[in-house]
Amino acid sequence: MDRRMGMTLDAADPRALGALWALALGYVEDAPPDGFADWPSALVAWGVPREVWDDFYALVDPDGAGLRFFLQRVPEGKTAKNRLHLDIRVPGARDATTRPGPQEVRAFTDRLVSAGARVVREHDDPSMGFWIVLQDPEGNEFCAV
Repeated sequence: MDRRMGMTLDAADPRALGALWALALGYVEDAPPDGFADWPSALVAWGVPREVWDDFYALVDPDGAGLRFFLQRVPEGKTAKNRLHLDIRVPGARDATTRPGPQEVRAFTDRLVSAGARVVREHDDPSMGFWIVLQDPEGNEFCAV
C-alpha cells in the first residue's frame, strides 16, 4: 500500500518561514502541477483569489525521498511548546549510527541562525551525543543533531 506522509506547519508568513525550513531540510519549493508553467498560472486557472496566494507554501525533498513540508497561514501565533518537533540530521552524517561531532553541528546551526533561527540550548550527553535545540523565527522548536 502506498502511504505518503506530509508535515504541515502553521505560520504567520508561510513563504518567509519556508525559506528557513528549505535551508534546514535541504528542500526546494514544490513544483507547480503538470500543465502549469508556474504557481501563479495554476492559481489563476483554479480561481484562487490573489489575496490568499501567499497563505500557503510547500517544500519537497529534491530527491523525492522525504516528506512534503507544507506551511499554512494561521491568524494566531504559537503559544506553547511544540508537541512534535523535528530532529534534523546535519548534512554529511554518514548513517544513523555515526553522529557528527560538535563542530559539524555548530557549523550547520550557524547557517540556520544566519537564516533566522535562534539557538535555545546545547546538549552534550555521553550516551546520546551532541545536539542543539533551536527555534525558527516563529518559535517552533527543532534540533540539529
